[in-house]
Amino acid sequence: MLKTYRGSCHCGAVRFEADLDLAQGSFRCNCSICRRNRFWAAVAKEDGVRLVSGEELLTEYRFNSRKNQHFFCKVCGVRPFGVGNETPIGKMYGVNIGCLEGVTEEELSSIPITYVDGMNDQWQQSPRFFTHL
Repeated sequence: MLKTYRGSCHCGAVRFEADLDLAQGSFRCNCSICRRNRFWAAVAKEDGVRLVSGEELLTEYRFNSRKNQHFFCKVCGVRPFGVGNETPIGKMYGVNIGCLEGVTEEELSSIPITYVDGMNDQWQQSPRFFTHL
């Protein structure tokens, strides 16, 4: 069921709301950026994320194909969300589940996770090794 969550970066300078259905699952990826910052994403539709404050404190990073936007707080460095511009569902947000407020440890432990092999551009399959993600 779709629910509106509030979230923020670590220092609270960037605040957002996201409409998510955490029961539908989440994603852990082994691509270079997700692996390095241990990004754990829940997917929101294009209109499912609203920036509440701190837009001026976000910095954008793009690499490789430059299709996807990775946003980080300039103050604390946390990545609250990213934007996938060319995905099977069109433009979407990857919201960092670790940045959501009010989600209990019990709720976090029950979120289904799909592991994807971004390292090898095999987005529809799991990598051979994934427990470290």
